[in-house]
Amino acid sequence: MSNNLTKRDIVNQVYNKTKFSQKEIRETVQLTLDVIQQSLLKGNNVELRNFGVFEVQVRKARVGRNPNQPEKDVIIPKRAVIKFKSGKELRSGLGKISLNG
Repeated sequence: MSNNLTKRDIVNQVYNKTKFSQKEIRETVQLTLDVIQQSLLKGNNVELRNFGVFEVQVRKARVGRNPNQPEKDVIIPKRAVIKFKSGKELRSGLGKISLNG
């Protein structure tokens, strides 16, 4: 069994707390994710108060090394990445997690 939260898990948890149908919840969750994705693909950041911010960052092109052929330089092209910065409440909750396994 996985410790990861899936879209299906989100739908089930919302379903158990509301009177909406699973179909309505599934569609709403998907529409929400679609809006977030489209905004990020346009280069916009997505801020979800008390949760966090998804930031689009552009990594500069750089020279890397192939561990199998260290004598050869490999050009790593410029690329966009998504960085997540947790919000204050999430960060506070993370501080309470036991890391002892």
